[in-house]
Amino acid sequence: MTMDMESRLRFTQKAETLVAEMTLEEKVHLMSGQVSAEQMFRDFIIIHYNHVPYPAGGIERLQVPAMKFVDGPRGVVSSSSTCFPVSMARGATFDPDLERRIGVAIAKEIRAQGGNLFGGVCVNLPRHPGWGRSQETYGEDSFHLGAMGASLVVGVQSEQVIACVKHFAFNSMENARFKVNVTADKRTEREVYFPHFKACIDAGAAAVMSAYNLYDGAYCGHNDYLLNQVLRHEWGFDGFVISDFVWGIRDTVKAVHGGMDIEMCDTKYYGQRLVDAVRSGQVAEEKIDQAAIRIVRTLLAFTAQPEQEYGPEVVASTSHIALALEAAEKSMTLMKNDHAILPFSKSARKVAVIGKLGKQANIGDHGSSRVFPPYAVTPLEGIQRLLPEAEVCYDDGTDLQRAGALARESDAVICVVGYNHNDEGEYVTDVGSEEFKARMATLFHKYPEVAAKLQSHTPQERKAVGGDRKSLGLHADEAALLQELGSLNPNTAVVLIGGNTIMIEEWKDYVPAILMAYYPGMEGGTAIAKTLFGDVNPGGKLPYVTPVDERHLPDVDWDASTIEYGYYHGYTKLEKEGISPSLPYGFGLSYTTFQLEDPRFERQGTDVVASCTVHNTGEREGDEVVQLYIGFSQSQVDRPHKSLKGFERITLKPGKRQRVQLSCPIDSLHWYNPQTDQWELEAMVHEVYIGNSSAREGLLVGTVDLRSSE
Repeated sequence: MTMDMESRLRFTQKAETLVAEMTLEEKVHLMSGQVSAEQMFRDFIIIHYNHVPYPAGGIERLQVPAMKFVDGPRGVVSSSSTCFPVSMARGATFDPDLERRIGVAIAKEIRAQGGNLFGGVCVNLPRHPGWGRSQETYGEDSFHLGAMGASLVVGVQSEQVIACVKHFAFNSMENARFKVNVTADKRTEREVYFPHFKACIDAGAAAVMSAYNLYDGAYCGHNDYLLNQVLRHEWGFDGFVISDFVWGIRDTVKAVHGGMDIEMCDTKYYGQRLVDAVRSGQVAEEKIDQAAIRIVRTLLAFTAQPEQEYGPEVVASTSHIALALEAAEKSMTLMKNDHAILPFSKSARKVAVIGKLGKQANIGDHGSSRVFPPYAVTPLEGIQRLLPEAEVCYDDGTDLQRAGALARESDAVICVVGYNHNDEGEYVTDVGSEEFKARMATLFHKYPEVAAKLQSHTPQERKAVGGDRKSLGLHADEAALLQELGSLNPNTAVVLIGGNTIMIEEWKDYVPAILMAYYPGMEGGTAIAKTLFGDVNPGGKLPYVTPVDERHLPDVDWDASTIEYGYYHGYTKLEKEGISPSLPYGFGLSYTTFQLEDPRFERQGTDVVASCTVHNTGEREGDEVVQLYIGFSQSQVDRPHKSLKGFERITLKPGKRQRVQLSCPIDSLHWYNPQTDQWELEAMVHEVYIGNSSAREGLLVGTVDLRSSE
């Protein structure tokens, strides 16, 4: 069933009745996490973070259930669960229905493990692709982010699990996330950084997590403008807000007045401090009542209906693993394929897998989103299993002469390069440093086994991991490896692993084929092998632009205390400045060819509608993603050259045609006028583009006249 806002509001009266029976202490208990920071860090080091759902609240005598938090987004963090590809990879599928199905599977596994809230709907927009946690989100475009995030919300909540959208808002810096104050002008805020969050709220999301950073001088965890004015009053959000963990709020009174409902995962500023603030008159008890009603109403709505029970058999079940494989296969993005060297022949007698990442189960960062699957297939294992009769040889690539000799004598060479959790992800500080030991003194005293565990770590294990990337290029040794091997064997393909843009200019001319695999989940090695050798025809599309030069991207200081977010980033910035990218947004090749024909553009009531016929002109079945962009060249205000406003992924057999129609509500073409604080439509002719990437030369173009109200 779908748990939308209208369904939830029917529980308001019952929630009010229950809250009226509660003491102040009980109401505040609803707002308070029950896992201490020390316990959370112990879990992180000894077992793993969030190995069981983390509770908050719950009033047993009134039969009010606790909120039981489970993190994400690449699957269920608790226990040992299915590991799907990271969100960036799933964004590359451009398949909202697939994302909905993944949400259903995740929710079933959460229910089987005793949770009732999924904290993994991450839709933060990466202003710069170097953001360490951008692998947790879907891409650089707000419309695409909203469409994919909304689908995940619908899937999760269809199984009576609360979907929590995060991190509201402007969270796209990792190393400075606890201190940075982000500012933005009103149009940037409303047109670029808010719409994807609103799309998730409109889809029915019942919970929101605030961000660590400050916005316009106030911490997001007690930011009245974000949480009360925008989220609740303007968008009509009826659910509850939780803080990001441990450092998500910094002040009791400010947090309550700012709209924070639940302090997670521990109780530092709420609990007795909040009770005292009410008793002393600093906080009106009415504020506590309002938060308690929001919490109780939401929990009642998600536990009141008869539920199908799920046992441990659904966790990492055969069907869920198959879904993880499907997502990995659909995410594979072919960036280059000169002379159609891919797919390689499965009759190859000797195959070389070269590069350190070829033998790693590389499924993403090691922070709060880390999933612990029962197994993970490496690229090497995937190729060995697919080609049991071939000689599949591995070399880590550290010795160029040795790797070169292997490449020369092989029928196919596969170089696996890119990043892992040491290079990008949630920032985990150097656990061997004196600063860390000082901060963790209380933890070590309470849990001596933690200190013992850390002492057993190797120096490499104690090093800082994750964080923001200082460069978007490959490691120097990997770039040198590709430059060396590409000239030795014409049947050389590069497999890139990573969470966002990886620069290719330094080495792309040395190799004929490049496949972007992102962090492809527990079945990633299987999907990579099947794609390289033709069992899968790649249909993924880049959910970000790949520039020729990093300087074409927004300037960023990853250690900034204050930063202003501008209106343009990614493909809109390059187009505005007339700069051609290395690869455009939405780009991806196939082993077949597609022709887009017979475009039509018109206004139909309250929608702009574009359609075309897609013709598979090649010899293989394949997937194409048809994309709709709307242009604003006649605008009297500063606007993008064009913006993505629709997409659909289709599958076509060789020689077949399919008519694809994409609609864009005219309301979504409004701009936000900061002088009137209103959304306004410009009465003008809009360009309408339909194609298979944002590149101008591949788009069919027409116009729609919106100068009159029909």
